[in-house]
Order: sequence, then C-alpha cells, then structure tokens
Amino acid sequence: MSREKGSVKPYELEEAREFLNRISRTQPYPPVFYITKALVTIARAGHYVEALSHLEKLQLLGTRVDLYTLNIAMNCYCHMNQIGFGFSLLGCIFKRGFRPDVATFTTLIKGLILEDKTTEAVELFERLKRKGENEPNEVMYGTIIDGLCKKGNTGMAVRWLRIMDEGSCKPNKMVYSMIIDSYCKDRMVDDALNLFYEMKEKGVHQNVVTYNSLIHGLFSCGQWKEATRVLGEMLDIGISPNIITFNVMVDALSKEGKANEAEEVLESLIQRGVHPNVITYNSLINGYCLQGQMDEAMRVMNTMVDRGIQPTVRSYSILIRGYCDNMKIDEAIGLFREIPQRGLKLDLATFTTIFSGISRLGRFTFGRELLDAMELAGLTPENKTYVMLLSGLCKTGHIDEALSLFHMIENKGVGLNIVIYNIIIDAFCKNNNIENARDLFIKLSSKGLQADFITYKIMTRGLCKEGFLDEAKELLVKMDQNGVLPDSGTYNAIIQGFVEQ
Repeated sequence: MSREKGSVKPYELEEAREFLNRISRTQPYPPVFYITKALVTIARAGHYVEALSHLEKLQLLGTRVDLYTLNIAMNCYCHMNQIGFGFSLLGCIFKRGFRPDVATFTTLIKGLILEDKTTEAVELFERLKRKGENEPNEVMYGTIIDGLCKKGNTGMAVRWLRIMDEGSCKPNKMVYSMIIDSYCKDRMVDDALNLFYEMKEKGVHQNVVTYNSLIHGLFSCGQWKEATRVLGEMLDIGISPNIITFNVMVDALSKEGKANEAEEVLESLIQRGVHPNVITYNSLINGYCLQGQMDEAMRVMNTMVDRGIQPTVRSYSILIRGYCDNMKIDEAIGLFREIPQRGLKLDLATFTTIFSGISRLGRFTFGRELLDAMELAGLTPENKTYVMLLSGLCKTGHIDEALSLFHMIENKGVGLNIVIYNIIIDAFCKNNNIENARDLFIKLSSKGLQADFITYKIMTRGLCKEGFLDEAKELLVKMDQNGVLPDSGTYNAIIQGFVEQ
C-alpha cells in the first residue's frame, strides 16, 4: 500500500465498492488480483471497517484469498489500533500455508508503533534481522526509523540508520529526511546539518522535503544567515521551493517581528508561480498583529479575500487576539460576530481568545452573549470561564448580570463549585446584602459543597461589617470544628467590628 491514506479519488472508491458488491452475482468469481485491488482502494481511503466487512463476505462466498489479501486485512486492523487481531492474522497466514513476507512484518511493526509500542516494534525488527528469513527492505527500515523519530527517540533512529548503512539496504533520501526533520524538531540543527552534508558525501540526493525541514529548523533556532544560505543552495541545484518552503519562511520572519520582510517573501512566492494559501496569509497577519500594526493586518486579510482565498476561523482568531492585545475590544467583538455570518463554525480556541480579551479589558457584560454563542456551537464552557465572568461582573459592579449568570449555571447544574459560590457570597457581602449571603452559605451543604477558608473569611468579614459580631464569633468556632484555620485577617475583622461598635 504505497499511496497515502486519503489519496483515493471519489470515483475510484465508488468503482471499488460497486465491483465488490457485484461479486456475489458474478460467475465465475473474478481473479483474486482484481478483488485485492478493490480492497486496497477502500483501505487507502481510510474505510478499514468496510474493507474488512467486504473481505468477510468474500470468504463466506468461498472466494480464494492470498497472502496479499491477508496483508490488507492485517493493515486495516493495525490502523484501527487492533494489533492483537493483526497478530492473529499472522497465525492464520501460517495455517493457510503462506509464508509471511517483508510487507507482512512491516505492517505489524507499523501497527505496534501506532499503538505506542515502539519498544515491541524494535524487538520484532531485531528478531527478524537476526533470523535473516525476511531481510528488511527500505520500507521496513523507514517504518521503524519514522516511528522512533515520531516518538522523539532521534538517537535510536540514528543508530538504526548506521545499522542500515552497514548492510546491503542503504538509507535513501526519505530515511535521511526523517531524521533531519526529527533533529530540527529537537532544535539540534548542527546535527541536522551534519547529516544533511553526509547525504551529499554519500551521493544521496536531497529533495524539497529535506530542505524544508532544515530551513524550518534553522529559522526556528534563529540561524537566519545559515537558513538563507541553505535556501540559496537549494535554488542553485535546481530544486524549486514549494508552498511549505515559503510558509516556513513567512512564519519565521513574522514571529521575529519582520512582517515587512515576510510580505516580500510572499510576493516573491507569487512571482515564482507558487500560490500562497491561507496558512501563508495567517502567518503574515499574525506578524503584523504581534507588531501592533492592526491596520496592516486587516489589509492583508482583505488582500487574501480579494485573491480568492477564504479566511478560516484561525484567521479571525489571530485578528481577534491582535485587537485584544492592542486594547481594541470593540473591533475584536465585531470580528467575532462576523465569523458565523461568513458561514464558519466557531471553535474553542476562538472563544478562549475572546474570553481572555474581555477579561483583560473589563467588558464582562459581553460574556453572556459569548456563552449563548458557545451553546449554539455545541461547545461546553470550562469551569474557569464561569469563574472569570462571574468574578469580573462582580468586580465591575454588574451584580444583576452576575446573579443572572449564576442562576443560569445553577439551573443547568454544571460548573458549580465552592469558588463560584464564594464569588457570589462575596458580592452580596460587599453590597450590604448579608441576608442573601447567609442564605447561600447555609445552602452549601445541600449542594454537596463544603465551605473552605475563603468562604469563612468572606462571611466573617460580612457579618462583622453588618454588626453581627456574635454570629461572626460562632462562625470562628465552626471553622475550628471543621478543621479550617482562620488567618490574621479574619481575627482583625472581628476586632475591628468590636472597636466600631
């Protein structure tokens, strides 16, 4: 299965399905080659359960299966994170008199890696190598090295590269590129460069993927000159940069506060016939936002739309955060309201951004609208969101809005904890409404909640402020009985109450 999942065209998938569904009405049955070809198509499209279902029906019909067909089934199980069934099929392969090939064991190794069993995958690989019956090929080496790299074990991946280099199966550009990319992600760009030049010495030709990984790593580590030099070398040997190359450069320049230079790269991209995508523009928009140049950020957004590229929710989130960072909450709210009008679905990241903005800038009354929008989007607010809104509303004097939100949370029965009750009790106390504060305090146990140190402190101060000193003293005793120790501030509140009597 050489092509990647998702590379199947819709008409290919439909033809494969029709072919397999017709088999029961076809006499004689078509050759196994055509059956496996159709199964491969369905599996490549990521429809693993469907492929296995077809295979089961074919076996009930009595159609012959071969090793390749069983390998397909094993591959499906492995992608479904059911490696146990994959090994069961290995037993089935032996029982049917087939001899497992390199593809069989490569599939099992990949399945183990997918289930985060890299150690077992390495052990299987080593056992196969020792037995010498299924000499590993480039694909098997690539699978184990890729798995090690993805798990962050670059050192072990290099060890296998050296083992591969000593054998008959030499490492190719794909294997080198995997490790170079892993080194760059580990910010070990010097090691990545050494491996890059080792490729040259051994006559292994680099491709655009290799260069992209290295350029990205160099930019990320601030080695601008070296990154530019590698890019120039790439152009000199005739490897054309692709959209990923340019996106790496635009993103790196933007994050370093060089949005103008990043835009120059974008324009050179267009001149070279490479079309920028929404990722390119998002990086540039972010660059201008980071520099506080919101007019420029909006200009880039509009340019993107004019060039036929539709903004994503991510595009809006970047701008919303930029406006919030630059104390322009009205513009941020306006953009937030525009998102559903554009036919885009709001996500949790966008809500987190706008909640953070209204919190910093004190626009808590907008919070209820945000909560309603979250509900419409099918998202559940985090408990800290409720805490932030309630606390903010109370601190800014919007007690009625805070109580309305509190009652909504109570009615829904979600997100209630002692922190939320403390906020409302404190608001009542500060607004000389000790009766409501006392009522909420008394009801805590019926809500399955226990007063903490903060609750007692709030109530004690509130009672003292209103002259209920005996009740405040009783609360101190209750604190002690419940194992909650008062602080000096609690005692000071009572003393102050007696002094002012």
